[in-house]
Amino acid sequence: MKKKCILCVVAHPDDEALGVGGTLIKHVERGDKVNIIILSEGEGAKLLKKERNINRLSNAYKWSKLAGTKLLKVFDFPDQKFDSIPQIEIVSAIEKEVKVVKPDIVYTHFLYDINKDHQVTAEAVMVALRPISKFGLVSEIRAFETPSTTDQNPKIKDYSFAPNLYINVTNQWKKKASFLKAYSKEMKKFPHPRSLKSIKALALKRGSECMQDLAEAFIVIRKIEK
Repeated sequence: MKKKCILCVVAHPDDEALGVGGTLIKHVERGDKVNIIILSEGEGAKLLKKERNINRLSNAYKWSKLAGTKLLKVFDFPDQKFDSIPQIEIVSAIEKEVKVVKPDIVYTHFLYDINKDHQVTAEAVMVALRPISKFGLVSEIRAFETPSTTDQNPKIKDYSFAPNLYINVTNQWKKKASFLKAYSKEMKKFPHPRSLKSIKALALKRGSECMQDLAEAFIVIRKIEK
């Protein structure tokens, strides 16, 4: 099987681990090259959280090392203020990294997450990878769900996360759960959606939808067969 180049573009540290961690680990186990771009160090809008900010970024590198991925770039776009930045700046930042990596598959946020930074990130990825652009022939773009943001959106048509791709992560679950300890300060107590128990419950739910034990779910935004 041909090895693939994977790119995961997220707004904040921990988004990659919470939303698509099991799948990224699976890619690594298959021999794929997995790269991660984080657009903000996180909590940057709160000056009193500077020390936590540094720790969170350190945790991102720790998670990436554990998972066998490469944390390619961390930008300093202002946390919770992506919508205050001209879109072209974020798009250009993504385009530069895409030019270097030349990914086959790109993972990013769901466009209707209840988090403005997630929305802006998803839209910027779509713009950077639009078919008419010189970076638009990426084979596949997949949107993932993030606990505590995707699940908080309105449960009405167009806003709901309706997956059309499921990836079995049963064999990767122990690693995903263990590696989440790298972000222990970002985890919450049950019944918060970002508790380990809730994250596993979501994986069980997605697994049951496709007759697997544990799964992560995605929306395929676009797929091009070359």
